[in-house]
Amino acid sequence: MLFNSVEFALFFVAIVTLHFLIPFRWRWALLLVGSYVFYMWWRWEYAFLIAAQTGLNFYCGRHIARSEDNSRRRFWLITGLTGSLGLLFFFKYYDFARRSLETASLAIGADVALPLIDIILPVGISFYTFQALSYTIDVYRGRVEEEHHVGRFALFVSFFPQLVAGPIERASNLLVQFRRRTCLDLDRLSSGLTLILWGLFKKVVIADRLAIFVNQIYADPTAYSGSTLLLATYFFTFQIYCDFSGYSDIAIGAARILGYDLMQNFRLPYFATSISEFWQRWHISLSTWFRDYLYFPLGGNRVGFYRWCFNIIVIFAVSGLWHGANWTFIVWGLLHGSYYLIERTAGPYAKNLVEALSLPKPLINLLQIAVTFHLVVIAWVFFRAQSIGNAIFIVGRIFGDLAGPIYFGPSMVTTALGMALIAFLVSVQVLQARGLVSIHFSSTRWPVWLRWPAYAMLIFGISIFGISNSEFIYFQF
Repeated sequence: MLFNSVEFALFFVAIVTLHFLIPFRWRWALLLVGSYVFYMWWRWEYAFLIAAQTGLNFYCGRHIARSEDNSRRRFWLITGLTGSLGLLFFFKYYDFARRSLETASLAIGADVALPLIDIILPVGISFYTFQALSYTIDVYRGRVEEEHHVGRFALFVSFFPQLVAGPIERASNLLVQFRRRTCLDLDRLSSGLTLILWGLFKKVVIADRLAIFVNQIYADPTAYSGSTLLLATYFFTFQIYCDFSGYSDIAIGAARILGYDLMQNFRLPYFATSISEFWQRWHISLSTWFRDYLYFPLGGNRVGFYRWCFNIIVIFAVSGLWHGANWTFIVWGLLHGSYYLIERTAGPYAKNLVEALSLPKPLINLLQIAVTFHLVVIAWVFFRAQSIGNAIFIVGRIFGDLAGPIYFGPSMVTTALGMALIAFLVSVQVLQARGLVSIHFSSTRWPVWLRWPAYAMLIFGISIFGISNSEFIYFQF
């Protein structure tokens, strides 16, 4: 069931209506059943997998919380980690590991053949696996108390607004909210609907329009000039942002209407002035997850320089692998890790150089944003390309054939519309950066006579392009 579908609109209206009509003690059951129906809309078999992750982590969390012996606590923690990650590996990474091992064995003259298993990747498996694991780890660390109500814990793992593409929530934030009584709040309803509207606009109108050009060019990059490939990469840069942040906006808005607050997942990432700041603004729930549950346990920055560099590379490599079972994603992660290390080691020298030039601060910020943005753009090539060879070819042609003729796609009007939509998006985000429009539309300084025409324009755009049947990009992760 896609957010950008009539089925979801009807489903959500029914859930909201029943949620505020039935007694509070039964709301968790309504939301749990609704969440499983939502997830089973793709394939009913998926329910068994999410139920397994729920049961495993609830059971391990219970034993961790009730045991006073550290060795037994570690045993149940390891059981939860290996069980949850084992399921994730089997369904998402087995085929990738099999192909990589067979390729490596052929390279050294061996012939290792592993059984081929036809596995359909369950939608959103990486998201709810990490969410369930965060509870087990936090119970072990003593940061959250054991959840005694298995139904509420199952709802925490499967809460439908953020189930298949995040934000990746923590028990300390979301789970405790299910115990809180809520009533229909008109302010939350208004801001939630506004955020849903903005998210739908970003997905249906902007992302899906840009995808038309991007899909054609990246399907056969050898047929196009460097300038065309660069334009397609710019389009993809905004496509993936609008697609993913659009989902997060809809998820946060839907949860807000129901009375629950999800964490912020994006904060104007393309306005970042450095790579480190970019990762504080992009997919915040994932970057903080890796920080808390992998980077800190590895020692963080409390180790020697070379060990710290190793920690950074591991974090970004695993982040790339989390996104997909393909070497292109790993290279994408490693590229960002390299950016980060260069930035942190060369940053002081660059700062001294800028100070010596005595440039105005607004110009410095603009240059930093431009450099960071284009580093991210080049990395997106590896994320979007079908293979590493294709990605290297695209980057090489962008830098070597930039003066070539630009192909504007089968419809010049559609491509020009894509450019106009990007300009519109950037204009809105400038207003958000200046505080004139809230990032989450929870409040606004704009008068009614300006807000309602803006809402009408968004609705008109969505109605013109229709309800899309295209899935969100991050569903595959």
